[in-house]
Amino acid sequence: MGLLNKLSNYQLNNKANQIRRDLVEVAIGNGAGHIAPSLSCVEILTALYYRIMHLSDDPQWEERDRLVLSKAHGCYGMYAILADIGYIRREEWENFYKGSFLMGCIERSSAHGIEAGCGSLGHGLPMAVGIAFGAKLQNKKCHVYCIVGDGEMQEGSMWEAVQFAVKHRLSNLTIVIDNNGLQAMDFLENILTVKKRKDDLQKKLKAFGCEVDTCNGHKIRDIISVVERWSKSRERELKPYVLIARTVKGYGLACMENVPEFHFRLPTEEELKMG
Repeated sequence: MGLLNKLSNYQLNNKANQIRRDLVEVAIGNGAGHIAPSLSCVEILTALYYRIMHLSDDPQWEERDRLVLSKAHGCYGMYAILADIGYIRREEWENFYKGSFLMGCIERSSAHGIEAGCGSLGHGLPMAVGIAFGAKLQNKKCHVYCIVGDGEMQEGSMWEAVQFAVKHRLSNLTIVIDNNGLQAMDFLENILTVKKRKDDLQKKLKAFGCEVDTCNGHKIRDIISVVERWSKSRERELKPYVLIARTVKGYGLACMENVPEFHFRLPTEEELKMG
């Protein structure tokens, strides 16, 4: 058993570009539609897997950090990374949507590094909180990370989970919110978020008792900087940590960026030529 290598900042940026190209090529080639929500969290996933999380070449290593991808509709980047680090066979990823065991919404497979099935939104964070609580009771040193969508934060189950995490002082839990401003079919401001209240999530989470910070979710260095700073204060600040990462849905494909209809829609050849 060997620990996975940590990449430099320069290597991380190149890796994110590689993962983005890979997920677009596989998804379009296989007719898989959830490309835009997958593109917004590529840098978040890259920072976690290739620098922040404590992992080994054994996906079931007992001392590993855990990642729960609660925004399950954006799982293509995670699949590309799991194939890249050897947790799943390359053929399984390349055959995604064409008979592979990998599902359009992520399903648990601990043997392949997938900690939780989160097809129904609003379930991943409660599971991550449960994992973190169990680890605390057993005095395990592992850290639990959970990536959630900002639209998903409208679910009541998410706020119940936050309350539980604060109550039990789960400093071994870090929540990363993919704050792209869009949910399935429209902008959050057109549905439940109050218009022009950009810091709405931040104020709510602080009021609940979390340690909260924000960053540009497409700048890997910024993500790492916040998480590494927090890692030095967890023994003093016994509370869950929440990073609100500002992102762009469809990031990297001009035809998709901030366009609601591309939540599941595939781009045409002409649209792809936009860059």
